[in-house]
Amino acid sequence: MPIFSLPSPYGIGTLGKAAYDFADFLAEAGQHYWQMLPLGPTSYGDSPYQSFSTFAGNPYFIDPDLLVEDGLLTKREVKAYRWGDDPRHVDYGAVYASRLKLLSKAKKRGWERDREEVTAFVTENARWLPDYALFMACKRHFGMRSWTEWEDEDIRLRRSPEVLEQYRTLLREDVELFTYIQYLFFRQWEALRTYLHERDIHVIGDLPIYVAMDSADVWAEPENFQLDDRCVPTEVSGVPPDYFSADGQLWGNPLYRWDRMQADGFGWWIRRIDGAGKLYDVIRIDHFRGFESYWAVPYGETTAKNGRWVKGPGMALVGVLTGWFPQLEFIAEDLGYPTPEVAQLLRDSGLPGMKVLEFAFDSRDTSSYLPHSYGENCICYTGTHDNSPLALWRQEADPADIAFAKEYLGLNDEEGFNRGIIRGGMSSVAKLFVAQMQDYLELGAGHRTNEPGTQSGNWQWRMLPGELTPELAQRIRKLTRIYGRLA
Repeated sequence: MPIFSLPSPYGIGTLGKAAYDFADFLAEAGQHYWQMLPLGPTSYGDSPYQSFSTFAGNPYFIDPDLLVEDGLLTKREVKAYRWGDDPRHVDYGAVYASRLKLLSKAKKRGWERDREEVTAFVTENARWLPDYALFMACKRHFGMRSWTEWEDEDIRLRRSPEVLEQYRTLLREDVELFTYIQYLFFRQWEALRTYLHERDIHVIGDLPIYVAMDSADVWAEPENFQLDDRCVPTEVSGVPPDYFSADGQLWGNPLYRWDRMQADGFGWWIRRIDGAGKLYDVIRIDHFRGFESYWAVPYGETTAKNGRWVKGPGMALVGVLTGWFPQLEFIAEDLGYPTPEVAQLLRDSGLPGMKVLEFAFDSRDTSSYLPHSYGENCICYTGTHDNSPLALWRQEADPADIAFAKEYLGLNDEEGFNRGIIRGGMSSVAKLFVAQMQDYLELGAGHRTNEPGTQSGNWQWRMLPGELTPELAQRIRKLTRIYGRLA
């Protein structure tokens, strides 16, 4: 359940009342984990996997009502903006046009009042926050264009201490604004996370394997990425043609210079996981197979077809991350191209991989995603954010596959298709079972979170007020109890 999918009167889900209500619902339903999508600030295309920073929080998720309670905004100010007219879908255009204006008002009231706390926050996050705040201030200064298009090569390419200080002085108001916004985000996030922990609910967060080209991460440390002397990528990320797309997926992220990263003990990755640990209790490593080998596409290609496999860092990196952070748990998103080498890396890491039920019921072939084949060290999902909700998958899939699923799981019309699939996952020996909220709500067409390979209409789905009911919570709790998953 992504944060943006929570109901709220402000166009997008926030860290406010609906998040706390969802936490209460999970507790009533006997659930102990809330998996969400990346929490970073989104850029063009609104994808949480293309963020301006791997460390920062999304300003859209800061709850206006909590700012009113804190004396930083008035109710009149909050109601003065238009946030969109469709409660089922995020209107990113409306949110983009209004959110920063509103947060600017909060900053004007709070900057001096909270100076001591903000100073401590900046000190605690000194490794990334000053770069991020200056990066965002410069983006505004240069018309929100990608940093690769900024006219001033001194700030774009050379970044000498003198130039950085010059721009910090020139853009002081915006540097302070983006600093304060992060202070507000993390203050609200830490309060919500504390509330979740009090209810024995842990957060599973998604860590994208790559960072966006237009990000403070690449701008501030280009030496870690495969760029030429003009900071143009030589090859970019993607995946070859697969189940989701005949052309593959051209993600376009810059690739890492693994040799350089390994030379300093993967310090950048250690800092990155440390930042993620401030948000999450469990980290799902997106595209885990890219650590074994990754698909490199020549820069300028329009599809991902003409790429090549390149060897990744493997256990040299994975071992460092798990060794440095014994307090964190990890999940390996090992979907796609399950080669023997990827399977071996998963075994060597000791991390649980993923089993997706929508991939299990191929009537033509035996699948390792069928529940009877599981070992305990895996996480079972109905589907991921890239899959159709179950009710839609039932309509789209090969009828023979649906017939096999019904036969395998003993589904009947009285129980219902969605409930039977969920029962099949809940009853498996997998150490954890996760379902999309849409599947518990039995929503189908028009309720996808994301459709890979498409450029618009994604990351918009929202739950409506009132869709969570006590009856649903008790039904989920009963199933959780029957299969021994209540703690």
